[in-house]
Amino acid sequence: MRNFIFGVEDSLVSTAGLLSGIATAGVSRGNILATGVVLIFVEAFSMAVGSFLSERSAEEYLAQAELPTRRSVGVGSIMFVSYFATGFIPLFPYLILDVSVAFPASIVASLVALFILGLVAARVLRIKKTLRSGLRMLVVGGFAIALGVAVGSFVR
Repeated sequence: MRNFIFGVEDSLVSTAGLLSGIATAGVSRGNILATGVVLIFVEAFSMAVGSFLSERSAEEYLAQAELPTRRSVGVGSIMFVSYFATGFIPLFPYLILDVSVAFPASIVASLVALFILGLVAARVLRIKKTLRSGLRMLVVGGFAIALGVAVGSFVR
């Protein structure tokens, strides 16, 4: 569950932040789409590899022995799929809308997805304060997205 939540959250925040930043900087729609697709593929794989390696290291440390890689591969796969699938949420508006409309739509879609992630995670993990969990995910992720917009505005 940890890698699923981390993958979804990081994908939404990183992708929305980057897309917002470069859209604010005034690049073309084609460049925004190309950058988004490259980011999603590269980061999904990078996050999966990082998850695999950190999980593997932690398991070997705890067992003080070489272990089969099955669990580490599973954890890395969860990270890849969660990051890859949700990365297209902030990218999708840029596929179908003009950049000026896609920019706020991408941010709103990402914030809604973050809020839903917080709600679902709280439900699955049986955390009583479901709404608080959703709001926390929304606010923290929103700050990270705002940073992308601010950097894009500065670079512009």
